[in-house]
Amino acid sequence: MYTGKTEKACCLCGNPDVRTRLDLPPRAVPLLKHAEAIAWRDIVGEVSIYFCDSDWRTVRDLILETGMSPLSRCNVARASFDLREDFEALLNAVRDEPDHTDLEREMLADAEAALANRDDPYVEERDLVEARVIQWVFEDTDPDR
Repeated sequence: MYTGKTEKACCLCGNPDVRTRLDLPPRAVPLLKHAEAIAWRDIVGEVSIYFCDSDWRTVRDLILETGMSPLSRCNVARASFDLREDFEALLNAVRDEPDHTDLEREMLADAEAALANRDDPYVEERDLVEARVIQWVFEDTDPDR
């Protein structure tokens, strides 16, 4: 039975008590640990990864101070996303491959805006971390952008 996206445990340590969620474009999935069998083009919508409090502090420092991506250490089994096949099972109908163009364009524009306005009091630290990870996802998977 299809239940939709659910909150998962910390993608690094598996702690079920999560503090922070990052929403990423589907093309981030191949960059996650153990993602070889997942067809990221069949993902509908964004991919969410979660971090517990202690891992969040480490991830925040790793990204903002060191400039390194944590994605290769994040277990894809602890990511939350919807697959096209889940919708097909629910609706008993075949659907076309999702077009991620609009979602990716919006996510990249939001990331660039957050980084451009990093001194704005309404831009939170989590927004900056998410924005930087999104930029790296596109740099690693689509160098022509």
